[in-house]
Amino acid sequence: MVEWKTIDDISKNVFAGGTPSTKHEEYYDGDIPWIRSGEIDFNTITKAERNITKEGYNNSSAKLIRSGSVVMAMTGATVAKSAIVEFETSANQSVCAIETDESVANYKYVYFYLSKEYFKIKSSAQGALTSLNLSMIKQIEIPVPSLEEQTRIVGILDTFTSAIDNLKEQIAQRRKQYEYYRDQLLDLEGKPGVEMKTIGDFGDVTKLAGFEFTEHVIYKEEGKIIALRGLNVRNGNLDLSQIKYIDGSNFEKLGRSKLLINDMLFTYVGTIGNVALINEDDKYYLAPNVSRIRFDCNVIIPRFALYVFMSEYFHRTQINKFLNSSSMKNLSMENIRKFKLPLPPLSEQQRIVSILDTFEASIQNLEAQLKEREKQYEYYRNKLLTFE
Repeated sequence: MVEWKTIDDISKNVFAGGTPSTKHEEYYDGDIPWIRSGEIDFNTITKAERNITKEGYNNSSAKLIRSGSVVMAMTGATVAKSAIVEFETSANQSVCAIETDESVANYKYVYFYLSKEYFKIKSSAQGALTSLNLSMIKQIEIPVPSLEEQTRIVGILDTFTSAIDNLKEQIAQRRKQYEYYRDQLLDLEGKPGVEMKTIGDFGDVTKLAGFEFTEHVIYKEEGKIIALRGLNVRNGNLDLSQIKYIDGSNFEKLGRSKLLINDMLFTYVGTIGNVALINEDDKYYLAPNVSRIRFDCNVIIPRFALYVFMSEYFHRTQINKFLNSSSMKNLSMENIRKFKLPLPPLSEQQRIVSILDTFEASIQNLEAQLKEREKQYEYYRNKLLTFE
């Protein structure tokens, strides 16, 4: 037997937090945990990013949230997302706390159901800031089977979330190892057999001029030829989740921005320093705010260059050096041509690439496992929490 009840019906307390006045420094960095809506992301929260003092707590509307409660973001980028808190904490006014009545509802069961209904709840948010209020959250309806059935469902879904958390931890550890070895292997300046040369000595750097874009480029939602923008260049790879096609453009006038295999993209404005390699001919062209670097492959292996550009050494010694000298916080093509890269022999470049490729492949394998496990979790969550 499943009854439908509101959040208010199954809870001992539903309330919002509060924020101590930021004019008082003495209200912050104390001993009382204080979470904010941005920390809520379908997760288990075990510590707060900020703390407040007893004085700040007493001089605000902040309240303590018991361990084993559900929290939901009421506004901001995470509006309608929920999380579990596994420690006593307070929160700001953009966080709603749901302290369930244990005789009626398992708090984890409530969390799983609210996460399943995220898009529906978010669509009910109102106003220019897309926000929820306490009254709206209290009236959310939830199916309430027996506590025994709730516990059974929570046990199954906990198994999935535990596996997901384990994979995320493995990925984080493997990525940390990869970044450590990458930075060690590529800190080559001054090493025997390593030349330092500017990109202008062995590479061609260009971008799409503003007039070329306005006069010759036509964006479309469908097609075959893709214009690569800054948002398509992420962490050494092409991100094609949001793309624009330019099949109707005047390609006779856009020869300079046509991209070929092994061309490297570099974002020089906005989020500066992202890179990716082109892996296919006759498919991509430059969009504004992204530069193209075409290397002499007799001097440098493009994938070696990619890893150099991603290293802490390169950001510290090259990108940041030129950025700090720019009032506009962007990089000109002239500055990019002045970047100095370490050039060991091609055989050593290939050895380094092989090592780092192995790390990349292992991370990608774990990420594929994570995506599959997340799909399984969503499938079973939706199946288990759908009642006739």
